[in-house]
Amino acid sequence: METEALLFLAYMILLGSAIGCISGLVPGIHVNTLAVLLLAAYPSLALALSGNVCPSMTPILVAAAVVSAAVVHSFMDFIPSVFLGSPGEEDVLSILPGHRMLMQGRGAEAVICSAQGSLIGAMAAIILALPVHMVMGSGGWDVLQKHVPLILPIVMILLLLSERGADATRKRMWASFLCLGSAALGFITMYGSLPMTFGNGGLMLPLLAGLFGMPALLISIDGGQMPVQTGAARASVDSGPALRGLLAGMAVGWLPGITATAGTVVASLGSPERTPERFIAMVSSVGTAATVFALVTLSVTGRGRTGTMLVVLDITDGSLDMMGFAMLLMAVAVSALIGYVATIRTGVLFSRILQERELSNVNITIALFLCVLTLALCGPGGLLMLLAATSLGLLPSAVGVGRVHLTSSLLVPVMISHSGTHVLISAVL
Repeated sequence: METEALLFLAYMILLGSAIGCISGLVPGIHVNTLAVLLLAAYPSLALALSGNVCPSMTPILVAAAVVSAAVVHSFMDFIPSVFLGSPGEEDVLSILPGHRMLMQGRGAEAVICSAQGSLIGAMAAIILALPVHMVMGSGGWDVLQKHVPLILPIVMILLLLSERGADATRKRMWASFLCLGSAALGFITMYGSLPMTFGNGGLMLPLLAGLFGMPALLISIDGGQMPVQTGAARASVDSGPALRGLLAGMAVGWLPGITATAGTVVASLGSPERTPERFIAMVSSVGTAATVFALVTLSVTGRGRTGTMLVVLDITDGSLDMMGFAMLLMAVAVSALIGYVATIRTGVLFSRILQERELSNVNITIALFLCVLTLALCGPGGLLMLLAATSLGLLPSAVGVGRVHLTSSLLVPVMISHSGTHVLISAVL
């Protein structure tokens, strides 16, 4: 590889990492949104690179920025979920143990546990990337693809069965209602439409913000002051939880419609992690490992499992050879190290700045920001989706069931798509 190409690869990794930091720290700004902006800026970036590198390298260099943004985002998005109470879909499980550590004055420790889990998940996934690529590219994907219509319903059943306890029947009934309600919203988002909706992002922003972000903000609006953070700015967890998360992340990266949250719940059914530190590390590992394996899936199948990988697919025109794949894995490794350092330092900074601060105004500001952002990007129809999704997203805490069932907003439409009936239903909508 030419020295100039390596130098520009480093530049694009830094650019993507900066984008991932922004999307990870600002609630409501998903990395997919900024990746789409990178796609829009691709002609300008290609023109800027054209006189310095081989034209065939340009798509890979820009794709490296997109992949780096996705990796760093998977590290950084734990910080607002703990300190600001605004989780993304992949953080809804870790928010409770993370918030518990925050209330004990150990917010920085929670962030460090998350960063360690993400780093172990990323590095282990990189080590396995080439062997998995070889296996799946040699017929493994064909075998798995035949069983996807069977696997997805099994995952949904396991999620319902994860509701246990003395009143398990009542919880599972509510969980079923949440599955159906969120699935209906998800299907409208993917295959239907609402009046007065515009923008390329469709309704995905208000759907996910309403189901997972706004409810946490509204519930914690009167949360009072953040406790003094007395915990040491260091923590350590063994690699066991992160390696368990790696296996779940592999499944998330390959199976359509399976989110990091759903993968974590299924992975925890047999032997749940008992301490918040270990659980946070496992959840974080799932999200970051899934990002790496989504790249492997793209290389083998030519299909994007996430919004960022769909952007990579568009940039590379679906022609990602082994050299390009290796360069993107290099971008993953470097950006994971950047994300690890940036997450720890930012988490420590947040714990110092926000302690003893009144958080109500912060949560109100973020909630209003999400409303304005939805209106600007999606139109009045987006606000309607945000209202409906928020109303549904408030139910889990009210009835005492897990929010993981709201991930049916993605899982069920994918199941219907594989059954071939989505065309008929979308025609009705």
